[in-house]
Amino acid sequence: MKTLNYIFLIFLIGSITSACAQNKEVTITTHKLTENIYMLEGQGGNIGISVGNDGVFMIDSQFAPLTPKIFEAIKKLSTKPIKFLANTHHHGDHTGGNENISKLNTPIIAHDNVYKRVKNNPKQSDASLPILTFNDKLSLYFNGEQVIIFHVDNAHTDGDALLYFTKSNVLHTGDTYFNARYPYIDLNSGGTVTGYIEAVKSTMILIDDNTKIIPGHGDISNKKEYTAFLNMLESLKNKVETEISNGKTEKAVVSNSSLTKTYDDLNYGCCFISSEKIRRTFYQSLKK
Repeated sequence: MKTLNYIFLIFLIGSITSACAQNKEVTITTHKLTENIYMLEGQGGNIGISVGNDGVFMIDSQFAPLTPKIFEAIKKLSTKPIKFLANTHHHGDHTGGNENISKLNTPIIAHDNVYKRVKNNPKQSDASLPILTFNDKLSLYFNGEQVIIFHVDNAHTDGDALLYFTKSNVLHTGDTYFNARYPYIDLNSGGTVTGYIEAVKSTMILIDDNTKIIPGHGDISNKKEYTAFLNMLESLKNKVETEISNGKTEKAVVSNSSLTKTYDDLNYGCCFISSEKIRRTFYQSLKK
């Protein structure tokens, strides 16, 4: 038993050391979109930042250990306080820094279901909870423009929020958009393929060819790339639905690489979601 405890201790120390090393290696890169809107890229979901006379408005917080680096990046943009933090959904790579930011007395805004999921997550404390929640949509008038925050049903999760800066013409999609890669659709958190596609479609009415888009993951984007992403989703949905109607099993669909070949060749399976995982996700969601 002592030997097992010793091995576990060594493993734990190694894991902590590895995590610390990874955090030291993470660089927060700042991308300027407009005169007052920025994207911070680090480890986890892309952060949106609005700066101006009213202060700093922040979208998503990445992981807790990165907060000092994120603060350093923000201070280079504005010396004013962070007045609001909005979460696009509940996943830890978007809400992990909530507790740190709440210590600044910064109100956190999110959909009702984000509150429920963070509240039920034993890894997060009540300090990570949003204190302003909404069901459908919310408007914030900040730094000289209206920011529309709106919910899309059962897309990436059951608590997704997108944010549109009306004057700056900037859209933050959260994880309802993964630029040039397969998306993660969290079926266990209420996400669905159909809801995900409808979320992208519904957002199209807000944007134009000049809109700058901050995806949940990936590079800064635009309507052309966003449309290509939608086409990928609809194409894969049609193919998997055809397979299901022909009586194909989940195993057969997952092993059929021809269904995703066009986008595999474009390296859409580069990152968190492989081509096998996306075929499985589409099958499981559409089969229901």
